Amino acid sequence: MSAQASGRRIVNIINFVRGCEPRQPAPDLLEPVQRQVKLLKQHDLPATFLLQYDALQQSRFTDLLQRELDDRYELGVWLEIVEPLVEAAGIPWRGRFPWDWHAHVGFSVGYTPTERERLIDALMHSFKQKFGTYPASMGSWFIDAHTLAYAADRYGLVASCNCKDQVGTDGYTLWGGYYSQAYYPSKVNSFMPAQHANHQIQVPIFRMLGSDPIYQYDLNLGSKAQGVATLEPVYKDGGGNPKWVRWFFDVNFNGPFLAFSYAQVGQENSFGWPRMGAGLTDQMEYVAGQRAAGQLEVETLADSGRWFRNKFALTPATAVTALQDSQDQDRKTVWYNSRFYRVNLLWEDKHMRIRDIHIFDETFAERHLTDPCSTPDCVYETLPVLDGHLWSGPGEIAGIRPVVLDAQGNAHHLLGTDPQVHEKGSDTLVVDWPLSDGGVLQVTCAPESLTFALIDRPEDELGLEMSWCAERPVAVTDVQDQYLRFNFRGHEYHIQLLAAGSRQMAENRLVFNATSNGQIIMIMRVGK
Repeated sequence: MSAQASGRRIVNIINFVRGCEPRQPAPDLLEPVQRQVKLLKQHDLPATFLLQYDALQQSRFTDLLQRELDDRYELGVWLEIVEPLVEAAGIPWRGRFPWDWHAHVGFSVGYTPTERERLIDALMHSFKQKFGTYPASMGSWFIDAHTLAYAADRYGLVASCNCKDQVGTDGYTLWGGYYSQAYYPSKVNSFMPAQHANHQIQVPIFRMLGSDPIYQYDLNLGSKAQGVATLEPVYKDGGGNPKWVRWFFDVNFNGPFLAFSYAQVGQENSFGWPRMGAGLTDQMEYVAGQRAAGQLEVETLADSGRWFRNKFALTPATAVTALQDSQDQDRKTVWYNSRFYRVNLLWEDKHMRIRDIHIFDETFAERHLTDPCSTPDCVYETLPVLDGHLWSGPGEIAGIRPVVLDAQGNAHHLLGTDPQVHEKGSDTLVVDWPLSDGGVLQVTCAPESLTFALIDRPEDELGLEMSWCAERPVAVTDVQDQYLRFNFRGHEYHIQLLAAGSRQMAENRLVFNATSNGQIIMIMRVGK
């Protein structure tokens, strides 16, 4: 069970438009845009169209959008680097095709900071020449912090969007970020929320595509690239499945979510209309019905960005609560995000596992902040405390599991029933997990701390057992009394652990003991 949240439920319909498709067989790129416009007008839904530079140069797209759309709609830019944009900026083109999706060619990270500014200048000036004003929104699978800050400072950008969390999909890894909704990025890492106003870019980044909160995380566990379980209508097990879509909207918008809940609907034109048509048509009808019933609000990306900037001086705490399972496997999950960390709790087969904890450090620079990417793939990341995907392997699913400790110090995993979730104030989420043999494990997710308490079990000692696959490279380096220490890509950090003690049970296993008041508290302010 969970209490229903009362904050804003925001949907952005974002369709981005490419002007060429080198992959064969190439789809009709104009038809999806025509059909999307028709659907939006039919249901009177506001939306955002983000145009890639090559689409900006083609009147078949710009004339259609100018002719058919009014002030309810927004036009912005989609930042993938294409041959005509590079030529306009006076930079040599290195791609295999006029649009090349490899990271070192097709994205801003593949260019020097000076070249990135020239690319933004050419893109913005072309947009203004066509539409009479600079765009308020700019999206991409990923945009480096230098480019985003430059677009904001010079051209008044108010909102941006980036890809969902994923490992290796299409060659792009974005892993450990603020899981859903939106955040203010660090000035040195566009994937990392800033903790303080003077370290943040004043442009909120909204997370795109609508990940399945239960199943996306573990897809292709242990492999180099994940599959896709999202709201995108081309995926028949996700956004192309009406049953899944209704489940996603239910768990995303009706469970406790704190500051606000959010989803992005839409599809890029390069998939072609035959692949997206049925799913997108169903989603538009459903969204229109939900809006009419007062269950959600639909607005442009720029309007969401302006609201966010007026409402929040710093990144707020948000959550996604999925206590029903779309696949009827009785799995449940809770995601909690603040500007300091994210955590994911997962229940399956009467067990509870903390599947993921990443902490955020506004000084941890992205890999290609100043030095261009030279490889076809690209990685954005935050700082792992526990990585249930990358630290799992043969015979061991990484996680932190609640246990009780017997007199000999042996750990026994707790079993329970259905969790209950409720909001406490505007920024704290409380999870109560009733245990099968009595009592409750309570997990309190607050902006700077994560607290575990065993309630109504005075005779038992609470512990947390942390484990990972010994064959995987992990960030954990040491545990000493109240500090758990890490080294990730040469960046040393720690979290404070308010516990009675800890001990190493094996090379890949730690156990933490509760204090005399029955609690274990993790302080999630990053420490050096």
